[in-house]
Amino acid sequence: MPLSGKELLKRAKKKGWILERTNGSHHQLKHPKSNHLLSIPIHANKDLGKGLEQKLLKKMEDIENG
Repeated sequence: MPLSGKELLKRAKKKGWILERTNGSHHQLKHPKSNHLLSIPIHANKDLGKGLEQKLLKKMEDIENG
């Protein structure tokens, strides 16, 4: 099931990600264990593309675990 940007943002916040800043419709989050930023686009309530969703979820997992 595809996720929207809002749903992915909620999921990230539950996992401990902190909102650093917002630039337009892109919310940039930082994990306490890392200095890496994760940029989540939130356009209305549209679903993210399949590839982008997978890329963001993988990047979240990599940063959380490493």
